[in-house]
Amino acid sequence: MNSTLSSLRSPRYRNSTGKPLGIALAALLLSACAGSGGPIEIPADATVADLSIVDCLLPGQVRQLGNSTYLTPRRPTRTTAQDCRIRGGEYVAFDRADYKTALRVWLPAAEAGDADAQNSVGEIFERGLGTEPNYEVAVLWFRKAAEQGHKGAQFNLGTLYETGKGVSQDKATALNWYRQAWGVSEDQLVYQSDAEQELLASSEENAALRQENMTLAQQLEQDRAERAREREKARALAAAAAKAEPAQSASEPSPEPVVERVARAPVTEAPAPLENNGLISVGASSAEPGAERSKNGRNYGRYYALVIGNGDYQHLDDLVTPASDVDKISNLLSNKYGFAVQVLKNTSDVGVLRALNQLNDVLEKDDNLLIYYAGHGNRRSVGEYDAGYWLPVNAGLPPDDTFWVPTEQVSSHLARLPARRIMVVTDSTFAGLLADNPAFLMLSGRENLLSEAYIGMRFPNKSRLLLSSGQDYPLVSKSDGSTSVFAQAFIRALQNNESVVTAPALFLGMLDELDESLPGLDPEFKAIKRAGDEIGEFYFVAR
Repeated sequence: MNSTLSSLRSPRYRNSTGKPLGIALAALLLSACAGSGGPIEIPADATVADLSIVDCLLPGQVRQLGNSTYLTPRRPTRTTAQDCRIRGGEYVAFDRADYKTALRVWLPAAEAGDADAQNSVGEIFERGLGTEPNYEVAVLWFRKAAEQGHKGAQFNLGTLYETGKGVSQDKATALNWYRQAWGVSEDQLVYQSDAEQELLASSEENAALRQENMTLAQQLEQDRAERAREREKARALAAAAAKAEPAQSASEPSPEPVVERVARAPVTEAPAPLENNGLISVGASSAEPGAERSKNGRNYGRYYALVIGNGDYQHLDDLVTPASDVDKISNLLSNKYGFAVQVLKNTSDVGVLRALNQLNDVLEKDDNLLIYYAGHGNRRSVGEYDAGYWLPVNAGLPPDDTFWVPTEQVSSHLARLPARRIMVVTDSTFAGLLADNPAFLMLSGRENLLSEAYIGMRFPNKSRLLLSSGQDYPLVSKSDGSTSVFAQAFIRALQNNESVVTAPALFLGMLDELDESLPGLDPEFKAIKRAGDEIGEFYFVAR
């Protein structure tokens, strides 16, 4: 587990007007947004290359001022390759992109002072497209945008100070940049700010909690030690279990990595056609899904979910839990939380990207989107950068990644979607530009992550959050052979909520369940960078 979260696993914190459904679903199935050009129909023969997000340089616009006609500078944007072509733009294919071609799109606008472009340039150097990351240059561009008030750049700059990449590690400076993105006044120490006064001084219990808080340096050191102890404990438990159980139950999945396991899977001649890409609609029984959710006088907006379950693979080992898990999760989200849910079962790479792209014509700026994925995944290290993949049912055997869906592409689609809050929950792996959620640095105790003051502080900002099992495939629960341990914990944490639960608090609730069911599982909760995160939050609002 990442170091900033491990201290929260100590015992003292453990116990404590929308579109009509028919129109929305029809729009989701039939059309996609082409940016300022309006919705366009996606051809039935659209390929992954067509639906991939690219750095696109659009032509300038012809404008008239008085009697003079002039052409505006070319405009950088991120959109699908198909949309870029239709709008007359210039781009380089996603799988051939490198930092030089990406910079050619964004650098002129960045040098002209555009904060969005400056942040994009910083992310290009941080990512290191086709080369090693250059964190020092990334810091310079993030700072230019951050000083203009760009919340995403303020968050990005804070993460580099927190990790010591490109700058000397400085937790206080990192937290100050996070505060600026949150709209909280600057301060030198985390527990001397108005955030503390507002969030931690409301009761004697919280006052006592403040006295228990350690300095950041002490906390960091104890986090590292605790994480090491947890790993050793998990190894010892696994070794003991291996000695006690000479033969593994046939109902449990093998713990082998997917790269080794799939080598024994039968290979078919060609992928079978997928009817409608497996798209099914699920509605709520007690209220129209997609309706705005309100609680305690606060309007949280409309809620949508895209739930993907891949279990019947053509070349890889089949998985027994995704089909059942997505049914349970879809019904829970719809009936208890009022989500409009779209379910993809056993879909291809094109089906996944098509569904993400079509959401552009359904979501609006104050909406919420949850994406849940269960299926095979894979992670590869490329220098200092981890590349992650979701494996659709037509995925080939490693190292053939022709039909694999890069999680970086999922992140790029999230950046393009207009929804204010998006959360990805994946019972599989996910990699890319990720960062620890600063909520755990600012606050101590689960109760503070549920307070009205905390909700109000993060409410206006955009969020792009990740909750991942960190595994290459779902692990079957010993108590329920049709459900994975991760999905089981997610479902129970949502069932236990009767009001509003924030994503970090939900994560801590899942840890309680996972600690008891499978000590070796190491889930992670992160912010997704280069996807438009501005240190916002995701809220589950129960009926």
